Amino acid sequence: MSNNNHNPRKKNFQIEAFKHRVVVDPKYADRTWKILEHAIAEIYNHNASGLSFEELYRNAYNLVLHKFGEKLYSGLVTAMTAHLKEICNSIESAQGDSFLEMINRKWNDHNKALHMIRDIVMYMDRTYVSSTKKTPVHELGLNLWRDHIVQSSKIQTRLRNTLLELVRKERLGEVVDRLLMRNVIKMLMELGELVYLEDFEKPFLDASAEFYKGESQRFVESCDCGDYLKKAEKPLAEEVERVAHYLDEKTEAKITSVVEREMISNHIQRLVHMENSGLVKMLVEDKFEDLSRMYTLFGRVEKGLATVRDVMTLHLREMGKQIVTDPEKSKDPVEFVQRLLNERDKYDEIITKSFNNDKTFQNLLVSSFEFFINLNNRSPEFISLFVDDKMRKGVKGSGEEELEVVFEKVMILFRYLHEKDVFEKYYKQHLAKRLLSGRTVSDDAERSLIVKLKTECGYQFTSKLEGMFTDMKTSQDTVKGFYNTHPELSEGTTISVQILTTGFWPAQPTVPCNLPAEVSVLCEKFKSHYLGTHNGRRLSWQTNMGTADVKATFGKSQRHELNVSTFQMCVLMLFNGSDRLSYKEIEQATEIPRSDLKRCLQSMACVKGKNVLRKEPLSREIGEEDCFVVNEKFVSKFYKVKIGTVVAQKETETEKFETRHRVEEDRKPQIEAAVVRIMKSRKVLDHNNVIAEVTKMLQGRFLANPAEIKKRIESLIEPKKLDLADNKLLIRKAAEIRRLCDVQFDSSIIGVGEICKAVICLEMAASRIKLNVKELAIQFGCVRIITTVQKSLSAYKERFLASLPVSRRANTDFTRPVFTAAAFFLCARKQKLKVDKHRLIEVCGTSESEFSCVLTSMMDLCFEFFGVSKEKKDPKELNSGQGLVDVLPKKRRHDDSSDDEPSCYKREKKMEETKLETQQELKVLA
Repeated sequence: MSNNNHNPRKKNFQIEAFKHRVVVDPKYADRTWKILEHAIAEIYNHNASGLSFEELYRNAYNLVLHKFGEKLYSGLVTAMTAHLKEICNSIESAQGDSFLEMINRKWNDHNKALHMIRDIVMYMDRTYVSSTKKTPVHELGLNLWRDHIVQSSKIQTRLRNTLLELVRKERLGEVVDRLLMRNVIKMLMELGELVYLEDFEKPFLDASAEFYKGESQRFVESCDCGDYLKKAEKPLAEEVERVAHYLDEKTEAKITSVVEREMISNHIQRLVHMENSGLVKMLVEDKFEDLSRMYTLFGRVEKGLATVRDVMTLHLREMGKQIVTDPEKSKDPVEFVQRLLNERDKYDEIITKSFNNDKTFQNLLVSSFEFFINLNNRSPEFISLFVDDKMRKGVKGSGEEELEVVFEKVMILFRYLHEKDVFEKYYKQHLAKRLLSGRTVSDDAERSLIVKLKTECGYQFTSKLEGMFTDMKTSQDTVKGFYNTHPELSEGTTISVQILTTGFWPAQPTVPCNLPAEVSVLCEKFKSHYLGTHNGRRLSWQTNMGTADVKATFGKSQRHELNVSTFQMCVLMLFNGSDRLSYKEIEQATEIPRSDLKRCLQSMACVKGKNVLRKEPLSREIGEEDCFVVNEKFVSKFYKVKIGTVVAQKETETEKFETRHRVEEDRKPQIEAAVVRIMKSRKVLDHNNVIAEVTKMLQGRFLANPAEIKKRIESLIEPKKLDLADNKLLIRKAAEIRRLCDVQFDSSIIGVGEICKAVICLEMAASRIKLNVKELAIQFGCVRIITTVQKSLSAYKERFLASLPVSRRANTDFTRPVFTAAAFFLCARKQKLKVDKHRLIEVCGTSESEFSCVLTSMMDLCFEFFGVSKEKKDPKELNSGQGLVDVLPKKRRHDDSSDDEPSCYKREKKMEETKLETQQELKVLA
């Protein structure tokens, strides 16, 4: 089938508007509005059930459609306003409690009516209202309610006062209708945030402030601090609950702030300082619950906890000051420290339980204890005595675990000390006495405390303490070896010797004493055995530090074993040959120093229960005319009786002064060493910053006095007063340094002139030629060997000169720095301190060969100071002294004649050092 419609003609259609206007009945709008107005009235009168909302919606729609939107909107406003005025009159006429109920009921009715009206004029809301930017119907209804009801002159104030009165009644404990209040206040919030804020919240907060101001004043006048805090805590919880039930959640922060201000902030000072119940009273009486409440409440307000910290700090410092400065409380060192520990435990518990372990309060505790503990300069000594007491006696009724707890607490007090070096001094003395007397509860406890000290202060702090334990172990092995070599000596009188390394143990003067013959023989045999085994060592007997066990028979059958000091043993042994001895006879026979002898006799004749001797005449004091006999009537229920020497537990003022002087002297090289280290690293630093840096560097050991730091700085920079005209050696050394400078670098590059160069070279030469032990010790950080180097160098000079012919002794110059440097190097090596040998050679300005030559000479002549020589040599047979005198000048001339060769002490080739066994100078304790 074919298609006959080829190229069909297209036709266009156009729809035109009506040519005539649609005519609306002029009375249509009025008639329609009357219908809608009647419907609105019926809605407000609760007769909406008979209305046809579909017809009403169509009528409103047609009004808007026929351009009567303005008539509909304005008519709606007029109608709603008229009905709200009627509602206002009914609310105003309500009396008493029915007022709020009437508002709530009318508000609910208005809301329902508003929803129905909005549904009827929904088309107007969508089109006319949006296009003309008028207020939507629902919002319009709320605004009309706000203007004609809530903010009515007769309702507004009444509504506010009614709500505030109900809140006040509830605060006073009365029961109110919270649901009604919630609905009314919610109405205010729905009317807009500004309505809620202005018509309720602001007056509510003002009334609350006034209420709590009165309450707080009443409470503070009638309650103590603890009760007041309880009453202040309650309204905070109540207000939070009140907000949750019928207020806006944003009001919570505001009302709690009001309560905190009126109940807490305005009374902080009065509460913490309240007599008989304030903060101090709570702290003293351990009122953990009240303190916790104070911490919580005061933590809510500004400067609350700061005030608590200030008052607590003042209290702690005053309390601590009374403890440490009261002479009565300082009489017993153990009780003194125990009181500090108790107070520290007490306040630590308060901070943990009541202050939530607050870091700021922990810092407060540390600073306060640090303040008052250091007010008493005997605190380091007393803490050491406390440790000594616990190490000797243990903790009553407890084991090592409890002892460990006590020492953990002691370490806390130790950290507070500014003068830790003073504690070290005393602890070393007390530890030595415990070890030598064997009166320690546990070696493990001793070592545990040393580990704690080492962790706290470093290896150098405890190196000597650890060395003391090493000596005790070595001594046991040595004595065992002695009796294995001489088994015949194990019968009868025996000795136990502690061999103590000089430097580890506290320096004690060697006190003379004539030992009994049977003991003296054993001592000589032991000495021969020991020196034969350890070639080159020296022994000196410290009889004043020894003890002895003496078996004694009193009367016919009363047998006892007496544990006494070596001095007491010497006295008792005299009575084996005499029944009666005078004081002078005892003193002459024993040669014990008078003060020590009197203490020995007093402890054996004047102490009840220990009086193995009887003194004539009877008295507490020992006189030079007194006579002594064995107390045949001595009786004790114990077989073993320990008779201690009468001695003060703590140091006397004289001993205290001597200890303090030694500490101050020991500090000087440490301060100088710190200054040198700081200046080497910082190069340039002003005086105040030097003092600050030194104080910081040394605070781990002691608190350096700025005046002492200043003195030490002055001693380091004091110019050397040298007579250049007469000092040829200085000129020669300066010339050598000048030549070396010219060879190694061009000084003109750095702008150093000829005069300046000459001054620098003279200064360097002077520092090397006048090199002393102290300067070397500071430069190399080995200040603790200063005394040892000085002693060993002095001994070497004597022996070196003794090995030379008389004619050559006058030509020997020991001022040359090579001797000082060599002695320093050997002593450092003996003490196992690292010293750079090549740097030391450079500092003293000598050569490796010359330095090695002096080392060999010193080792041969003074092996007991510097090390253990493989073969002991007779000084008179040594040629090293003469050879050294011959070699040194030749070597010096050779070095001086070298103009083109760089410094000989910077050669890379190292000479092989002589291997020598380490020597130790020992003191032996009987």
